[in-house]
Amino acid sequence: MHPSPQPAKPWPRALRWLGGAAAVLLCLVVFGLYTMPEFMVMLADQMWACF
Repeated sequence: MHPSPQPAKPWPRALRWLGGAAAVLLCLVVFGLYTMPEFMVMLADQMWACF
């Protein structure tokens, strides 16, 4: 018989907290960009250039 595989170790609490904080910060940055009219025009121009 094969030995049963060991369960995966859970992520350390600090690393999970850091990952969550980074995700929230990234979401806030993206939301902030969408409130800038110049960014929205540039994004629309780039999307239109694809077609």
